[in-house]
Amino acid sequence: MEYGGGAPHPPPPAGITVDAAVIGAGVAGICTAWELARAGRSVALLEAGRIASGVTGHTTAKLSALHGLAYQRVRDTRGARDAALYARSQRDAVDHVAAVCEELGIDCDFERLAAYTYCVSGEQARAVVAEAEAAREAGLLATYVTETGLPFPVAGAVRVEDQAQFHPRKYLLALVEDLERRGGSVFEGARVTGLHEGDPCRLTVGGGPVVRARDVVVATHWPVFDRSLLFTRLKPHRELVVAGPIPAGRDPRGMYLTPEGSTRSVRTAPYGDGGDGEDRRLLIVTGEKFTPGDGGVEERYARLERWTVERFPDVRLTHRWAAQDNEPSDGVPFVGRLRPGARHSWVAAGFNGWGMSSGVMAGRLLAARITREAGDGTGDGSGASGRVQDVLSWADLYDPVRLSPRHEIPSLLGTSASAAAHFVGDRLPHRTGSAEDVPPGGGAVVRDGARHLAVHRDDEGTLHSLSARCTHMGCLVRFNDAERTWECPCHGSRFGVDGEVLQGPAVRPLPRVPEADGPDADGPDAPS
Repeated sequence: MEYGGGAPHPPPPAGITVDAAVIGAGVAGICTAWELARAGRSVALLEAGRIASGVTGHTTAKLSALHGLAYQRVRDTRGARDAALYARSQRDAVDHVAAVCEELGIDCDFERLAAYTYCVSGEQARAVVAEAEAAREAGLLATYVTETGLPFPVAGAVRVEDQAQFHPRKYLLALVEDLERRGGSVFEGARVTGLHEGDPCRLTVGGGPVVRARDVVVATHWPVFDRSLLFTRLKPHRELVVAGPIPAGRDPRGMYLTPEGSTRSVRTAPYGDGGDGEDRRLLIVTGEKFTPGDGGVEERYARLERWTVERFPDVRLTHRWAAQDNEPSDGVPFVGRLRPGARHSWVAAGFNGWGMSSGVMAGRLLAARITREAGDGTGDGSGASGRVQDVLSWADLYDPVRLSPRHEIPSLLGTSASAAAHFVGDRLPHRTGSAEDVPPGGGAVVRDGARHLAVHRDDEGTLHSLSARCTHMGCLVRFNDAERTWECPCHGSRFGVDGEVLQGPAVRPLPRVPEADGPDADGPDAPS
């Protein structure tokens, strides 16, 4: 069966019982399900939409252990030992993908390249030098350089050789095929709306079928079931992407990132000759980081396009899209038990833009922990990329129930305060526009008596009205003019102009106005 391109795989029938159920079929969910199946577990993989088509389907697909300026932060907040574990686990993920590609014969455009974190301003050079030292102390083969393959000068850069890039959907769809060969089940259009922890755990799918599993993994990017209050420790952000072919001779030959100027990320991918015999690469540029709901997205795209064309004048931009990530309060992903005292519920979240390596790492770590808890010890014993005991040594680093008061609480309070400001401010009286002022293709939040409406006018001039309160926790959504979506600035839920959920943590659509029953009857109803 062709996933993500052909007919959707059907949702699960009633009465399924498996060893493990994985909610979410992005990189973390698919890798976890596959690792568990390889260890001999019966697995059900449940995806609300199409597999490998959400956040994972919009990634720029850098597979690297160099994560911007991460090593200084991890060393300063968690200590040198944890920084070394972070480096080892992320480096293992890169090598693990290479090993699995060879093991399964996966053709996914896997390429080994150097990764760079660079700066153009001399004022930032000191931070880049410090990152090179911190990454080297953590165990990466990091060097500080002042020359790169970019077509413009840099003040300095960290370089780590032998990192990788690949086509994530090709890789993950191959894992899904192998998962099914091993007896795993995959279900699309299966939005999980209820989780009852027990022995076994019970999952409710769309208010209908119930799936029973000894262990449940929540791998939904933002946890749709949040029983350790991770929503207070995650900050959502979106980044824009533009892409287009360039002559192969203009390829900067590397993966580049700068935190300057709302971030800029540059890499290329195989493209072919375009039919004229000239070899080309696809230039992919990312940047303009912003909080969902901030608005002005078309202007942000214009800035990113100008930056790209000025530095790569041979590019012909042909594509654009956006991606969303969640930043954890101490910079380290949350991978482990869903809540304190949980025995059979697990979570993977907070990859902060580095979901390819962290998602692979999460699959390795969760599978090792689940199989150990079941008494198997060491999984399948294949030794494809590292020993299970080494994988288990990462558990404390990524433990979701950790808290580093001195360094994490200030970030945690800032994130919570921002969400609280929206939540409270949205309930105070304030002026809003009129639906008559919304232009074709536009959208706005307007008042209708005591309630707020999210109003969009389509290109034909027809108005479409929804409740404007996010169904996660009740914040007012904002309109994204470039993607024509409604976005929640509190926790990053996204909805189509028809109200359907595009991205969690919300699991219910925005109600259409005729379905709302009284002032703000569309308030929050987070899954239990």
